[in-house]
Amino acid sequence: MRVDLGGGFIRTDLPMNDGRTIRYYDAAPIARTALDLRPQEEPAGIGEMRLDPLLNEWIAVAAHRQNRAFLPPKELCPLCPTTGDLLTEIPDSQFNVVVFDNKNPSFDSPKGEWTLPELEGTQTPITQGAGRCEVVVFTDRHEGTFGSLSRENMALVMTAWRDRTREISAIPNIVQVFPFENRGEEVGVTIHHPHGQIYAYPYLTPRTEKMLQVATEHLLRTGRILMDDVVARELRDQVRVVSQNQHWVAYVPFAARYPFEIHVAPRASVADLPELSQDQVDAFPEIAHEVLTRLDRLFDVPMPYMAAWHQAPVKIGREVLRLHWQITPIRRAPGKLKYLAGSESAMGAFIMDMKPEQTAEQLKAVRI
Repeated sequence: MRVDLGGGFIRTDLPMNDGRTIRYYDAAPIARTALDLRPQEEPAGIGEMRLDPLLNEWIAVAAHRQNRAFLPPKELCPLCPTTGDLLTEIPDSQFNVVVFDNKNPSFDSPKGEWTLPELEGTQTPITQGAGRCEVVVFTDRHEGTFGSLSRENMALVMTAWRDRTREISAIPNIVQVFPFENRGEEVGVTIHHPHGQIYAYPYLTPRTEKMLQVATEHLLRTGRILMDDVVARELRDQVRVVSQNQHWVAYVPFAARYPFEIHVAPRASVADLPELSQDQVDAFPEIAHEVLTRLDRLFDVPMPYMAAWHQAPVKIGREVLRLHWQITPIRRAPGKLKYLAGSESAMGAFIMDMKPEQTAEQLKAVRI
């Protein structure tokens, strides 16, 4: 099936050997007909969710994920194109950006009718891990990173993020859509090919729930959007701003939790990725490339990080929560990682060894 996404972007959907779907994203019409020639398999199955009654937080239990790929060599990479005897997750011999359903998902389509159970403490029943998990492969080249992509390929990844957010949001029981990228073995990456993921949850995640509470209280108290005030302060102070253009600003947050943490936000705020204007979309690759290049050149070694898109939930909080991209590097100095110690891990109380203004100056001093 071919879908015209507008702006010249095309999505082609094809079946995989176990009933999953692969989606090719292209900037021009391309015939995508390659078939998945691997032996037919059964789906991995769906996990479960259990409630932690001490915090009223849902925990996904997906034992089948123990079987997922773990640091395969380049010649066996499951995210490279299919070539010769190497039959991978991607049947075509070349591609630009692809998105496919995760083979070993933390969340999946539920079997039969499903609703999130009411919270009843220790009596809350176990339920299916309903939701979505998708893999976003940024390029058919095994080497490289999101930051080293061409601006055109970055724009195509943004097209995929927006399209998947829009489509997944329409699925019943989906509450929140979360695109993200983990980079580097230090943060748990198990496949080196440049890629990210999309998780779609059937509940509001704890961090988003907290952000919604705080943003709602701010609106009631001031009549203003909290994220707008945050961006306004950074633009006013300038000292923590790392980069900016007409539509985006990148800054080290006033109360950063990690050294060299960077947030990237649109100047004109929107609730989620699909709400971005075309001008905002067009201006994103340049600032994304600069920010990630500064991180990599800071210590002249690849920077391990987690890059998370925070956006408003599907049906609630859209009047107060705003889209932004949080990049959390975990290297604090050459040869030194930022580990979560007792206060951070046990209490969630972060302690920073460096002032955010200091780390912003170091990032701005990097020669591009």
